[in-house]
Amino acid sequence: MGKVSIAGREVNPIGLGTLHMGDDPSQLKQELKAIRTGLDNGVQVLDTAEMYGSGNSEKFLSKAIEPYKREDLFLISKVLPPNASKKQLPISLENSLKRLNVDYLDLYLLHWQGQVPLEETVEALEKTKNQGKIRAWGVSNLDTNELKNVISLPEGKDCSANQLRYNLRDRGIEYDLIPEMNQYNIPVIAYAPVDRGKQLVKETVIQQIAEKHGVDAFQILLAWTVRNGNTIAIPQSSNEAHVYNNIQAANIKLSEDDLKKIDKLYPKPTSKQPLALW
Repeated sequence: MGKVSIAGREVNPIGLGTLHMGDDPSQLKQELKAIRTGLDNGVQVLDTAEMYGSGNSEKFLSKAIEPYKREDLFLISKVLPPNASKKQLPISLENSLKRLNVDYLDLYLLHWQGQVPLEETVEALEKTKNQGKIRAWGVSNLDTNELKNVISLPEGKDCSANQLRYNLRDRGIEYDLIPEMNQYNIPVIAYAPVDRGKQLVKETVIQQIAEKHGVDAFQILLAWTVRNGNTIAIPQSSNEAHVYNNIQAANIKLSEDDLKKIDKLYPKPTSKQPLALW
């Protein structure tokens, strides 16, 4: 399993998303097993946000990671745009740390751009980094021009990631955003990496490629998403078996022929497209 470099760490390219986790008490045991199955099989990256369940996801994750060494994990959380000011960001961060029951985050992201100027948000993020409360910061759902604005700031080149919707169906970021990010070694954290997987896995081409590799079609979708060595996918699942299979997708090496067939099915973008969201 190849690693991806992010914020000075080398991590496995398949992480875990936690949207909706912790919201339903009847699902708690199953969700805990799913997260721990991931951690027991090489997952390092765990993604959450203050928005998810108004903090429920972070509280849930604190329980899930209790048996594990903090230094083995790569914890990501996100601040809501209205809270991304000099005054409010430190408060939001402190609340996230308390809910997660940790002393620091490995990566703290601006969830999307709002009314607070990016310059102010970056200044607040840098301050919390200097205080040791986060190891690195980044952004989420920022398109090319917005990212350029971040990078142009005095400390903007410290931006360590851009979390984006990216999958076989949503390839628009390949046109100009990924090339821009590659210039500064900014990796993609891909959410919704299998999109509406139940539809995609019905494609004959995907099924044929899966059969050739002796894996299931969902694994091919994930293998495609992380194929370039500079993407971390964060699929979300409460099913232990699905989580285990997702992790194994990082070991699948798609051939040039596989990729050509997939490109024919879902072509690369040839023009600028609106950023895919949620």
